[in-house]
Amino acid sequence: MHEPTQEKEEMEHLQAYNRKLLANILPAHVADYFMSGEKGDVSIHSASICKQSSCCIMFASIPNFSDFYVELEGNNEGVECLRLLNEIIADFDELLSEERFKYVEKIKSTGSTYMAASGLTEATCDLKTFRHVTAMADYALRLKEQLAYVNEHSFNNFKIRVGLNIGPVVAGVIGSRKPQYDIWGNAVNVASRMDSTGVLDKIQVTEEVYRILHARGYPLTCRGKIEVKGKGEMVTYFLNDRSTELLEVVAENVSEDAS
Repeated sequence: MHEPTQEKEEMEHLQAYNRKLLANILPAHVADYFMSGEKGDVSIHSASICKQSSCCIMFASIPNFSDFYVELEGNNEGVECLRLLNEIIADFDELLSEERFKYVEKIKSTGSTYMAASGLTEATCDLKTFRHVTAMADYALRLKEQLAYVNEHSFNNFKIRVGLNIGPVVAGVIGSRKPQYDIWGNAVNVASRMDSTGVLDKIQVTEEVYRILHARGYPLTCRGKIEVKGKGEMVTYFLNDRSTELLEVVAENVSEDAS
């Protein structure tokens, strides 16, 4: 009786380990689908490819990391540079374990660019109060804080550049033996453009994101019209730190008192 019990425990441990591995590369709802044993041809199965109507997409890049990366004998031919980048990405991943960011899923990181989205499932897409959008805005602001912390402790001067957009996407898993979760659509392309046409240390958002955040008290500044590849001119906004807003209010009060 002892041997079957031990085999059962080992099988349960293996299943738990496999689930943990999948959770590291796939969103929870997709990992559950893979563990169900009913995946079939997952590359085209309807349960692995789906449409979502109102996702908030974020691209966050560190453009000046390329200036930091050099291959020298003293840094093990660039390995130490990549080790620091890995620590930064790992910090960004760790933030997602906070309860307030439960609506946000990491999609992937490519080089020094980090991609995430919120509202990918019915459970995380809030079309009444748009909590998935405010969660993404808070996450973007938190990334700026985290990178500032890294700079302080590594004596570097990395700058983050973030772009946000909202809209319909197609989300799903491509591949079965080596599955990769990704999202596609015009909304994704525009979010990427909000990053690439952005400004260092700024979070650039579209008018759609602006309307949602502004109605909920987030401080934003209109950048004006910019040229966006494939879209022509777009009016965009910068999402400001709440501390910046408080400083502006204090400055206004001081000015009024002086007059």
